Amino acid sequence: MRLLHVLVIAALVLSAAYVYKIKFDATLQAERVAKLRNEIRRERDAVAVLRAEWARLDNPARIKALSERNLPLRQFEMHQIDALDRLPGRPPQVVKPGSGDPIGAMIESTDSEFPTGTATPKGSR
Repeated sequence: MRLLHVLVIAALVLSAAYVYKIKFDATLQAERVAKLRNEIRRERDAVAVLRAEWARLDNPARIKALSERNLPLRQFEMHQIDALDRLPGRPPQVVKPGSGDPIGAMIESTDSEFPTGTATPKGSR
């Protein structure tokens, strides 16, 4: 009978220790969850501040005032517009459409012997 009592007391002590361990782990997890919630709240607040700042910076009235103050632009006038039939024609196409090497095609199509200006004639060195 004494062996049974010792075994029951040992089982009771082990189960109490196990319950304490579970409670301790649960407390740690609850603290971790609270810490994460606080961090999420701080990040949401930071995002809200950044959005408000972006809205202030992106305000069209503010941008207009800055452009008027910092850019030497004049008001657009109607006499600056020309009719479409008076526009110059499209420049000649130097590169053929679908050319694999457009820069090489431009160099080959020039009339000058030294199109880039970096080469010198052979006899001038």
